Amino acid sequence: MEKNIPSENINPTKKDYYLGTVAGFFIGLLVLPILRAANYELYNQLAFVIIPVFVIGTPLGLVIASWISQKISIVWQISKFGIIGVLNTFVDLGILAFLSYIFKQYFLLDSKDILFNVVGGITFYSFYKSISFILANINSYVWNKYWTFKAFEKKSRAEYLQFFTISVIAYLINVIIASYVFKDIQPIGGLKVEQWELIGGAIGSLAGLTWNFIGYKFIVFKK
Repeated sequence: MEKNIPSENINPTKKDYYLGTVAGFFIGLLVLPILRAANYELYNQLAFVIIPVFVIGTPLGLVIASWISQKISIVWQISKFGIIGVLNTFVDLGILAFLSYIFKQYFLLDSKDILFNVVGGITFYSFYKSISFILANINSYVWNKYWTFKAFEKKSRAEYLQFFTISVIAYLINVIIASYVFKDIQPIGGLKVEQWELIGGAIGSLAGLTWNFIGYKFIVFKK
């Protein structure tokens, strides 16, 4: 008996591998400012190999996932979502690290400085995190709609409303958790402030990413 498996799970195309390579390139590119903020010495040692590693490794991972998906079909979709999840996380953290560096270097504004003195004080870090999250979320929507879930149907007002609602909730989860970790929890293991703000950003991104997958999979792009 022939198994009823969606064709996208068992028939990867050249376009899939091309998009995987593009995603790998941007992941590698965005790793650079994050690594620079986290460990400058390691950044100097690995800067020239990071992008090639991701450009080669990402499509190679897709090849392996396509083999496994012949037996477990959901693996193909999960692998694409995982790649976009990594890309979104690095879009988020990369922009966060870039903004923190630019404003500190050229405007002498520290991430812990107060931007708005309301609700206990909203810091510049929360402002940077808001911008990085919004851009990462737009990136997530486009990639997941047209590549991961292949929801090519004409956009409706309901989809926009669902996306907006899911995004607002993810935004609150992401920024609140990231800001709480950075502002209210002391850095552990002798980490520097620049490293700790990335830890907070990563935790917030992971929480927001989990919520986004649930919302995208079962609400926004539900078939």
